[in-house]
Amino acid sequence: MAVEEQKEALLKKHYYENCPGCKVEKLKESQGGLPIRELFSIWIVVLCNALPISSLFPFLYFMIRDFHIAEREEDIGYYAGYVGCSLMLGRAFTSVLWGVVADRYGRKPVIITGTIAVVIFNTLFGLSVNFWMAIAMRFLLGSLNGLYGPIKAYATELFREEYQALGVSTVSTAWGIGLIIGPALGGYLAQPAEKFPSIFSKESVFGRFPYFLPCLTISFFALVVCVASCWLPETLHMHHANSELDEPREDVETASLEAGVKCKMQNVKGKAPKKSLLRNWPLMSAIIAYCVFSLHDMAYSEIFSLWAVSPRQYGGLSYTTEDVGTVLSISGAGLLIFQTCLYPYMDRLLGPILVARICGLSVFTGLFLLQNKAVDQDQRGAANGIAMTAMSLFKAAGPAGGGTLFSWAQKRQDAAFLPGNQMIFFILNVVAAIGVLMTFKPFLVERHY
Repeated sequence: MAVEEQKEALLKKHYYENCPGCKVEKLKESQGGLPIRELFSIWIVVLCNALPISSLFPFLYFMIRDFHIAEREEDIGYYAGYVGCSLMLGRAFTSVLWGVVADRYGRKPVIITGTIAVVIFNTLFGLSVNFWMAIAMRFLLGSLNGLYGPIKAYATELFREEYQALGVSTVSTAWGIGLIIGPALGGYLAQPAEKFPSIFSKESVFGRFPYFLPCLTISFFALVVCVASCWLPETLHMHHANSELDEPREDVETASLEAGVKCKMQNVKGKAPKKSLLRNWPLMSAIIAYCVFSLHDMAYSEIFSLWAVSPRQYGGLSYTTEDVGTVLSISGAGLLIFQTCLYPYMDRLLGPILVARICGLSVFTGLFLLQNKAVDQDQRGAANGIAMTAMSLFKAAGPAGGGTLFSWAQKRQDAAFLPGNQMIFFILNVVAAIGVLMTFKPFLVERHY
């Protein structure tokens, strides 16, 4: 074959007839304009899976108090930390497994399974009657919900290249908003028999289980999303031995042809050996920086809620759960505006690394992009699984360490150096500063094609 003909064949995309990933690629080529429906689909799926993570923080202090497991009020934060970290600990054990499942069987099954886990175990958590049941339900919820890693890969695969930053921004925005709306729901809807006695009596199920209503509300929303997720397209390329191309092509050398196909449709025999993910420094540097910011994010979320509702005599604000919900709702509105309106333009202008340095609030979006661009499609599920495992361990350490730190700080109100809660927020600032330093070279690097 002539050199010109080979070049033409290499530049031409070929799609397999029964491959769901190829169908998505063809659809992307024919689409024009902003993919609003796809953006909304990802946004709503991520939102319903993010809501349970932090919805318990406004009422966790009171839940632990009602379990009567803490001998002193200053010890409540210690036990609250273990309940707060159990979900992330469960997720750490299974994230790599869910990533492998997503790479082998598709992103869609993992998305649906994770959403079903929210429906079941978040409901049971609201019905917890003791400390150990609460920990068990949160642990199982984390173990069976492996959605967050694959959904990031899904967001980069579902959109054309010019909208990938917006797609990943949608994931991080929905996740961030879920971490804000979740506590707001928990704050407004917890203890309904005390707040709305004319609607909920103390003898009703919501009176006997004062933290069931916010959990039930989130679970019902997840059930609706779970049903709607059945119509999501699958983006994973599945090329079997008996698959046929949906359009004729000339017989060119397989290895050369497949190397030029943009969507990585390679023949199994002609695949080049993949680089080890653990030796992929652009990937690992992004994951490590991501873990540090995750530790700070989760520790801050729990500490703020515990600090806000704790008594003034221990340095707290004596807020009600409703007050905490109001504060977090206002914060969420600001985050939503920034992520949806400003971040995609800043990413195109400055790049994800520089944006991450300038504004820590959007650091997760930039790191998501770096992680997914550091590997090819058939490794994205596993790569995000590794990221989720590491992140989950750090996020598990956040509430556990934060709760312990909070209890310790409440006992040192008269200390000479950084008394009480001043020490807590000083340590949180140090962790955030370390994370920012990690966004500079030679630590954090971007993959170059």
